[in-house]
Amino acid sequence: MKKNWVKKLLIGFGILLGIILLANFGLNIWLKTQLPDYIKKNTDYKVSYKSLNVDLGTGNILATGITVNNKNPQNTNVIGLQGTIDTLKISRFGIYDAIFNKVISSSDLLLAKPNLNIILAKPVDQKTGKKPNPVKFENIRINDGTINIFRYNKQKYVGVEAFNLYVENLQLTEESVEEKLPVVFDQYSIKGKNFFFQPDDVYALKIDKITTTNGQMSVENFQLQPLISFEEFKQNYPEKSKMFQFSIAKMNFTDIALEKNKISLANAHIINPFIKAYDTGISVKKAVKKKSFDIDFKDVKVDHAKVQMVKSNEKDLLFAQDLNININQLQMNKESSEEVIPVLYKDFKIYGKNIYYNDKQDLFAESFSLTPKTGEIKNIIAKPVQSSNALLDFKTNLVQFNIAKFGFDEKKFNLDISNVLVDGINGKITSLKSAPKKKGSAQGINYPITVRKINVKNSNITYEANNQPLSLRNLNAQVENLELIENSAKNGMAAKIKSYKIVAEDFQYKTRFYQMKMANLNATQNAVQITQFSMLPLVSRAQFIRMIPVEQDLYNIKVNQITAQGNWDLFGENKSVNASNVIIQSANANIFRSKIPADDPKIKPLYSKLLRSIKIPMYINQLQLKNSILEYEEDTPKSNGPGKLTFSNFNMNVKNLNSAKMKGKPTNVDIKIDCNFMKTTPLDVNWSFNTADVNDNFAISGKLSNIPAVALNSFIVPYLSVSATGSIQQMLFNFKGNPKGIGGTFNLKHKDLKISVLDKKSREKKNLLSAVANLFIKSDSGKFPESVVVEGVERDPTKSFFNMFWKGIESGLKQTLVGINVDKTKKKVEKAEKKIESVKKSIKDAKKDISTLTSSSSTQHKRKNKDKK
Repeated sequence: MKKNWVKKLLIGFGILLGIILLANFGLNIWLKTQLPDYIKKNTDYKVSYKSLNVDLGTGNILATGITVNNKNPQNTNVIGLQGTIDTLKISRFGIYDAIFNKVISSSDLLLAKPNLNIILAKPVDQKTGKKPNPVKFENIRINDGTINIFRYNKQKYVGVEAFNLYVENLQLTEESVEEKLPVVFDQYSIKGKNFFFQPDDVYALKIDKITTTNGQMSVENFQLQPLISFEEFKQNYPEKSKMFQFSIAKMNFTDIALEKNKISLANAHIINPFIKAYDTGISVKKAVKKKSFDIDFKDVKVDHAKVQMVKSNEKDLLFAQDLNININQLQMNKESSEEVIPVLYKDFKIYGKNIYYNDKQDLFAESFSLTPKTGEIKNIIAKPVQSSNALLDFKTNLVQFNIAKFGFDEKKFNLDISNVLVDGINGKITSLKSAPKKKGSAQGINYPITVRKINVKNSNITYEANNQPLSLRNLNAQVENLELIENSAKNGMAAKIKSYKIVAEDFQYKTRFYQMKMANLNATQNAVQITQFSMLPLVSRAQFIRMIPVEQDLYNIKVNQITAQGNWDLFGENKSVNASNVIIQSANANIFRSKIPADDPKIKPLYSKLLRSIKIPMYINQLQLKNSILEYEEDTPKSNGPGKLTFSNFNMNVKNLNSAKMKGKPTNVDIKIDCNFMKTTPLDVNWSFNTADVNDNFAISGKLSNIPAVALNSFIVPYLSVSATGSIQQMLFNFKGNPKGIGGTFNLKHKDLKISVLDKKSREKKNLLSAVANLFIKSDSGKFPESVVVEGVERDPTKSFFNMFWKGIESGLKQTLVGINVDKTKKKVEKAEKKIESVKKSIKDAKKDISTLTSSSSTQHKRKNKDKK
């Protein structure tokens, strides 16, 4: 039984094998004779070949001398095929799918020397869901092929020559081409030349040569070239802001993968790329739908790149001649596209040389380097072109910085800089007038922006605004914890500084009339020291008088040293000054005022109101002026040279100098002055007012002792054309006042006081007028003179405080020296002066008459003698 069963089984297998062999033989005959006609009748293609062998059991096909064409080349709904293939080898060909589903599919495909033109089908209509006939291959190998792919409208899309390719899981469909990538695959090996890719009507991509060795791809002469000019681009694509052009001499990379909408590769090395971007100057308002595909580059290295950015006028905005870049794990994907900078990375390093930038200002850097943690720029040169804000003209040896944090969080910029070093800034910054700034928005910044330490070394800087240059030589500065904080009232940003130190030599600041200098400046947030300060006029007094429209003081000031202690914030959002002590040592100040220009009609506020008008909280516990000299000179159109008042050995102590804006601080200002008046006699003054008093009341009192009257001559001789002799043993005044006027008591003790009236031109004494004037002056006050009351002295609001104070002194002097009835006495003196002038004129007239009579008599006498002869 067993033997019969085995025998029958073997006979069955034999018969089946015979049937398969006969079927396979018959199929081969049928394929050779009938397949081309069948393909022609049942597919969209015409195929011919020299030989064809098919293994029905395995689905393997081997064909040679193949020619393929579309039956209807005008049908754009299917993929078009046209060309020849020297050898075609297919493994596990899907015969059933080809016959019944009209899908050409295979696990493996070998094409030897193909010369094909492929025309992609028209894009799928997403509404109807109709799909073109696809071609699917799991694996494909191409040897020495020439392949060109065209769009359905016959526009060339992809091209390659001498093409050798091996890929796994290749997919090529119109849908993937149009929206994502032209091809996707798993593994690959590729070699070819003269690659061509035209993604749209603007650009064409060309590659001279591609080779793959041991998994590493090498690309030579990669080029992306615009197909139109920049002018045509601006005209035809007004909604686009940039046009690009670039080339790469050579690039190498490994592990490239194209998968659906993702490009990934590793160890990319790009050599001598040149990237050029044209900026149309158009701000794109509407969001444009992007063709989204992900890029994942594990390591990217760029050597000797050139980058050029061109403005809409075709002039360079940026030109970097030599850039070198290393980026680790570079990614551009859906996640990154939502960020402000649409790139993700783990680490990077950028190094460049010869960087040029021009946007209304020329900037050049010899070299720079940047990583996520550090940065360095060497030899920066800035040259002015034209700007609405500032002109830069300087050189900087070195800028270095270390970054603690940099990036974006929820689309807001984060920046925390550990330290910044700026070495050797030498040059000038000029600020120009600009339109008022609009209030900005700082929504894209995550405040605060922090710079923990800034060092500026060995610098010489000039800053000029409104033709007023400020210069600092040998500047060294340190700033600790600079914070930029949000402040919408100040265009979105304000500064806050914890501490700073500034050291500089030869500080200079020039204005229209003055040159200010400091030999040395040393300043922190708690202390200031200034040596050899001066504020000297740039013009002569005569020039100054001609240049000013109304009367104005001209200052000449020199100070040996100024020091201050306390704490102040001059850079932050809430500025303030709170000083414990300010000392001005050995000042020499000359104040000159000419009465030749017209009076200044502006109302002059008192000092309490001036201090109150300071916008920031300001409080100085004690201000001291020591061992100084103060000179005041004044001339009038009638004076012969300026009158002069001198206060030497001048010492002043001011307590509670304030702006009435610092909470908890006293607002009453007390001023004590002691000095030598006219270099001969001591003068003591006490002066007080309250800055919080809106009525601006004040009190001033003082004492002047033992002054020879001749000491006043340097002021009264040129100013009043009088000189004085005798002595003022003591002068006391105690006044109170407000913006309306001044009053109080005045006491003068004097002896042998006489005056001499002088001729205004010759300065010779007018004896008769001097005698008359002295008749009305009390030459001696006695041992205990009574005080007089000064009242009714009104202030001219267009004059200074000292003008009002002098009027009070003048009123007291008049009452003391010429009696209570000052006006009556003045009229008597003026009447006497007129009588004297009348008598002098009569005498002159009489002399003239006598001279005339004498001359006439002499002439008549001569005539008589002549007649006699």
